[in-house]
Amino acid sequence: MAAVVTPAQLLLAIAEHETLEKTCAALGLEREAALRLLRGAVVALRQPPTGPGASRPAPEAHGDDELPKEKQLYEKKQLTREKQLTKEKAAGAALADGVLVVYSDGASRGNPGPAGAGAVITDARGNPIARLGRFLGRQTNNIAEYQGLLLGLRHAQELGARAINVRADSQLMIRQLQGRYAVKHPGLKPLHAEALRLLRAFDRVGLEHIPREENTLADEMSNRAIDEEM
Repeated sequence: MAAVVTPAQLLLAIAEHETLEKTCAALGLEREAALRLLRGAVVALRQPPTGPGASRPAPEAHGDDELPKEKQLYEKKQLTREKQLTKEKAAGAALADGVLVVYSDGASRGNPGPAGAGAVITDARGNPIARLGRFLGRQTNNIAEYQGLLLGLRHAQELGARAINVRADSQLMIRQLQGRYAVKHPGLKPLHAEALRLLRAFDRVGLEHIPREENTLADEMSNRAIDEEM
């Protein structure tokens, strides 16, 4: 049989348990039933007092859409929190597996021209954990490629990853990081040095050159960075 709860009991329980979800669980009450009780309590409070000696002025009317707006705001906050918890749970599961995958890319329209760096971090199964983008102003494509990598490495470090696989469609960058190609361009040398420094912070590192069609998520982020000036 459904729990019988008065509005006063519900309000006291919310004050004790802090959230509607915890309150409903403690009282054995459905969320929609709790919302109906709260709406009824508010409607009752809005009614002017009646009977002998009634002198309390009626509260100011706020319009029929006040409660829906409050409900929408509450549900929006809950949805944002749930999304954050989902991301944190996914990141935690990926770290438990021991490996994060960093897809990185860079885009330059004109080379040099308006440029963006992009990176997407996934777990070992390919489930995205983070999507990152950064507008770079006017840069070359190779600099944008390195900036995309640095963006992904720094975020993987913030997530607490100890092992990573780097996947990028820039053969030049991957082979320079592997030590197979020399870094001759002066603008790339400090970026190359910073990438190596970040890579050394991980216990295990994989570096893989992949075709562009396998790097679409990072490519999308690098172009979004330009379009939206992220």
